[in-house]
Amino acid sequence: MTVTQRVWWKDGVVYQIYPASYKDSNNDGLGDIPGIISKIDYIKDLGIDIVWLSPMYDSPQHDMGYDISNYEAVYPPYGTVEDIEKLVEACHSRDMRLILDLVVNHTSNEHEWFKESRSSKDNPKRDWYIWKPARYAEDGTRIPPNNWRSIFSGSAWEWDEHTQEYYLHLFAKQQPDLNWENPVTRKAIYDSAMEYWLKRGVDGFRVDTVNMYSKGTSLPDAPIIDPGIFEQPASGLFCNGPRMHEFLREMNTVLSKYDTMTVGELPHTPDPAHVLKYISQGDRQLDMVFQFDIVDLGIGKMHKYEYEGYQLSEMKEVISKWQRFIENTDAWTTAFCENHDQGRSVSRYASDSPQWRERSAKMLAIMMCAMTGTLFVYQGQEIGMINAPKDWPIEDYKDIESINYFESVAKRTNNDPKALAHVMKSIQILGRDHARLPMQWDSSPHAGFTGKKDGAWMRTHDLYKEINVAKQLNDPSSVLSFWKRMLKTRKEYKDLFIHGAFEEFDMLNQETFVFGKTFKNDRAVIALNFTDREQTFKRPNVGGKMELLVSNLADTNGTEENLQPFEGRIYLVN
Repeated sequence: MTVTQRVWWKDGVVYQIYPASYKDSNNDGLGDIPGIISKIDYIKDLGIDIVWLSPMYDSPQHDMGYDISNYEAVYPPYGTVEDIEKLVEACHSRDMRLILDLVVNHTSNEHEWFKESRSSKDNPKRDWYIWKPARYAEDGTRIPPNNWRSIFSGSAWEWDEHTQEYYLHLFAKQQPDLNWENPVTRKAIYDSAMEYWLKRGVDGFRVDTVNMYSKGTSLPDAPIIDPGIFEQPASGLFCNGPRMHEFLREMNTVLSKYDTMTVGELPHTPDPAHVLKYISQGDRQLDMVFQFDIVDLGIGKMHKYEYEGYQLSEMKEVISKWQRFIENTDAWTTAFCENHDQGRSVSRYASDSPQWRERSAKMLAIMMCAMTGTLFVYQGQEIGMINAPKDWPIEDYKDIESINYFESVAKRTNNDPKALAHVMKSIQILGRDHARLPMQWDSSPHAGFTGKKDGAWMRTHDLYKEINVAKQLNDPSSVLSFWKRMLKTRKEYKDLFIHGAFEEFDMLNQETFVFGKTFKNDRAVIALNFTDREQTFKRPNVGGKMELLVSNLADTNGTEENLQPFEGRIYLVN
């Protein structure tokens, strides 16, 4: 049992919305804030308490809004600041909260701050960003200040011809990194990116790349692990830097003036003891963080899009690790398996074949709703949306991360068909675009997402007529109806499911995932079959009678000795 106090953001269920892909209200092909407001009752009826809106700020959209050119404005095709204020009111009047994305590791290169910074070496804002002179090879060739590889491939440094220096960009070259070592810069970030919205009623933030602000000042070369290329992975040097915790404590002097929640994106931090430093309630840095082990399952060691696959025991191990690491601490955790940066969970962890996809979606709903921590649901997860079809060519993908890597491999291998086929297979599983396909509302053209004749900003899933909200809304056996029931069940037994301690059973079994939850004298057993074959259910010895609470099959009473393909059950132990 955890020892944390109860607050609204622990028991609440969060629903993440990707504004470009949720609902288009003005038929320009792009989702918008009024479109979200038009669906607010749908969100409330699902059982949601907190809406998380991915970046909606003004942006040139090189990285889907994570390149922000003005923190105090909304991207015009999405709407206005007034629309966000209406969304705050729509949420609050329905007893829901609204959190925004806080993206302050970098800005857009079109932000006024960066325009000033790059205007001259003696501009007052020059050191608001990270500028360094060139190095030169023995033959006189100009090379970047270090060998860091950008997260989006290629060098993390871009040469500026005008001032004859490089600037650092851990992501795209259009996303220069802010210099957090400068206290004036930090104050401007707090005022413009945080206070501006908190004063307008926003209830907190999901904090992007929260462990990258402190990079130290020496910026040394990364160890060479890929000898075939100059740029090397450097997350060990730019994540969890020396002043990271100091910066977050300072950020909390702003947040503590309001009743907020924060959830940090914490990549490349595998050690639970290290993670606890960020989320101890006694140290007021972050309320909770996302741990990415579950969505990193199977990714390539050298690069994400060199997919290697994984075994179920590995998945169980990472779930257990991040469920249990807060036990007997004052920290809190999160439960999620989808977001805007990941492939769809049905396709990744279960089966998206027509025969099994609905049952798979319900089984994953059982797993997620039984997890300790704050539960995050991503738009479309509640109707069992799946990855794009495998016959879509690379031209149908939009994401800078996928496209850059595909092009870098094409260049490096001289368009080797085998190498490109493997990258394409990896993108089909892991690509960020799968989560960004337009939300499937009904079976009308373009899934009811937009009325624009030539369609949405991104290709709509081919199967939208089979998988959509309207088809599921009044069907008691649908994935959507099942998610609603599961969210009610989670809240009805919140001590056990939200706050309970996690128990491991039969962890090396590669076909079934059986785990327990305990809270004081209450106990539950969850049994999940992750295969398309019938499996023996090895009942754990839990010292009481197991009574079926939930199943994703209509015709089971819980006494059956076998689990059907992709079956999930929850038992209460009496």
